[in-house]
Amino acid sequence: MRTLPELLILLGLAIFVIIYRNNQNGKSYKQVFNKVEGIYEKYAPYSFKMVREKSKELGQEYTVKQYAMQVVLLGGFAALIGYFYFYSIIWAAVYALATIAFIPYLAYLRCQRIYSEFIFEQIQTYTTNVIMEFNTTQSFVKSLEGVRDSGIIEEPVLGDIRKMIDLSYVNGTIDESIEYFNTKYPFYMVKNMHQLFLQITKEGAKDAGESLENMSLDIDALVEGVYRDQMDRKNFHTRFLTFAAVLFFLVIVVEFMLGEDNYIELISIWYVQLILHAIILINVYFLITGEKYYNEDVGAE
Repeated sequence: MRTLPELLILLGLAIFVIIYRNNQNGKSYKQVFNKVEGIYEKYAPYSFKMVREKSKELGQEYTVKQYAMQVVLLGGFAALIGYFYFYSIIWAAVYALATIAFIPYLAYLRCQRIYSEFIFEQIQTYTTNVIMEFNTTQSFVKSLEGVRDSGIIEEPVLGDIRKMIDLSYVNGTIDESIEYFNTKYPFYMVKNMHQLFLQITKEGAKDAGESLENMSLDIDALVEGVYRDQMDRKNFHTRFLTFAAVLFFLVIVVEFMLGEDNYIELISIWYVQLILHAIILINVYFLITGEKYYNEDVGAE
């Protein structure tokens, strides 16, 4: 196959250099990573920095080595696809570099999923404990203060609870504080619970205990549904990646069916190359769309 030996040699050298540098305490790629991270810190949007910082706090951010392996695996896969589609080292390099350029975006999607899961767990804890505190204090604001001082809520939700308490004391009513929190965290469980507390506070309730117990059961049902959805997404993600890889290899299967010489003659036609590029771009769009679905709106009820 024309320049396949040269491509394999180049890939082999690249892998050797990475392994060698890794054995030298990873100084080389750490320097590169630090430079890239500096550019990221300067130009990345605030939302990217926020979710990544929270991922670090939770201990779920990738290490430098893991990012380096991601570059090697994804870049190598893209290079092989580019080469076997066009028998061109140039196109192999173009697709490898383009794929590596997408890695920060994939990191953002992953951090966003981790952040969404964290926020959902915090909101679940908030709603459950406010109800428990209310059964003791019979006051919504006192319940918020109890949850604030319990040490089980973390930032940024903790800061928003403090603001709710401040708004309640300043205004003498819980309306604005509830509206603030509902806007910040538009979960069904939050809105339903707050609506119940508004009714209890303004209209009174003969049997608030039973209403709150039913609300707790509703929250448990919502949480169970969300966690079931997360498990379904993980199963979908594994099947999706397998299917996406198969789509990329379909053209290579066709190549082997035609034979190397016939395939090389075929791709010498300009519009055939356009079709091959279109196939790659469509598959990439399909792959990115699936990744977005897997990582976004994790806590949606």
